Amino acid sequence: MSFVRRVLASTRKGLCLTPQIPINLPNSQLPFCNYHSIPSNLLQKLINEPKSRIKITLDSEENSTLKNIGFSWDSLLCALNSSSTSKANLALEWRLEKLLKHNERNQELYTELISLCGETRNLELAMRIFMAMESVGLKPTSDVFNSLISTSLCVGNEMTALSLFEVMERSDDCKPNSKTYNAFVLVYAKWGKVKVMQAWASAKRDAGFPADLQSYESLISGCVKARMYDNAERFYEEMVSSGFIPNTHILDRMVDGFCEQKDLSRAKEFLLNMIDNGWEISAHIADRLSGLYSGLGMMEGIEELLQTLIATNESQEVLLRVHCGIIGMHAKADRLDDMEYAVGRMLKQGISFKSANDVKVIIRSYFRREAYDRLELFLEHIKGSYQFTKSTYDVLVTGYNEAGLSEKLDVLLKELGLCETS
Repeated sequence: MSFVRRVLASTRKGLCLTPQIPINLPNSQLPFCNYHSIPSNLLQKLINEPKSRIKITLDSEENSTLKNIGFSWDSLLCALNSSSTSKANLALEWRLEKLLKHNERNQELYTELISLCGETRNLELAMRIFMAMESVGLKPTSDVFNSLISTSLCVGNEMTALSLFEVMERSDDCKPNSKTYNAFVLVYAKWGKVKVMQAWASAKRDAGFPADLQSYESLISGCVKARMYDNAERFYEEMVSSGFIPNTHILDRMVDGFCEQKDLSRAKEFLLNMIDNGWEISAHIADRLSGLYSGLGMMEGIEELLQTLIATNESQEVLLRVHCGIIGMHAKADRLDDMEYAVGRMLKQGISFKSANDVKVIIRSYFRREAYDRLELFLEHIKGSYQFTKSTYDVLVTGYNEAGLSEKLDVLLKELGLCETS
């Protein structure tokens, strides 16, 4: 019996008995859909065509679009999967058929294809690809097994993933490596199984693989998710003392932990440490800190946060979240003068509203105070920089109708060019 068939025999029980429950992995582990690397006409064709014509459409593009420099299967599958998982699976099948037709022996292409099956939650196809490799004379490697394990965990098939790991342990040529252990640490962190997560991290060390940034990210995220904040801080301190520089996701999760505990002093201390080290402050962190100050009703504190971030030349995206936090605090308290000052200050800095929720909280404040003229001035000021959404439109319609000012509403919507909003 071939090695591949022995592997499949070992995992068959898991494939048959374990329910395949999709999970969403943390953003840092998901592929980035680089739409610029996908010809828009091809993507649109695949979206518009019925499933029966997906492979035919790809055939027609095989010698042109699909061979262009910069074309990315990863990006195409990511974009197509967001529209139709079944079409994305058909595209994966087509890709496998072409690799076999051309007797392709580049192992990385098959490994990548198995990984993409994780994005479409198709473990059955991943196993078919695994078997197909043998037909062109390719032997499995640790990387191939790691892709299969990750795909199994993506669909929630823990039994198959563990069976594959056991096969690797018994193998002479495909032993588990650092990435193998990281796959398990990551998924148990996502599932909130902290004890199992830590056990796999310990097993990784015992196997001779030191902790790396990815495993620390999973450990910290898992502990914060489970509200084991002391453990998260312990792993963070261990990581820093080992010489690792935290990435954005780790910094985000640490701030999440402080904010969930409403520990303002630790959050401020952590922020200042980030600034001193020159680490990037994300919009997520700005939003969480703004929310913490807002929730505690600390206007002076959030103003201080804004000035700190301005002084360190943070991006407009980061400053926007703090500006909107300040504006929102004033709006919820119906302090129109202070609210309008905060809006004006933000706009003068060249920062525009991006979120409909930030605009709606202002509109509702004007309606509560029956300040219709001031509302119109506000809408006039932002109409050149803010794209009105249906939800914004709905708030305006509801507010004016409840005030018995439907005629005024019609005039306003025409002035704002919202008559065709749907």
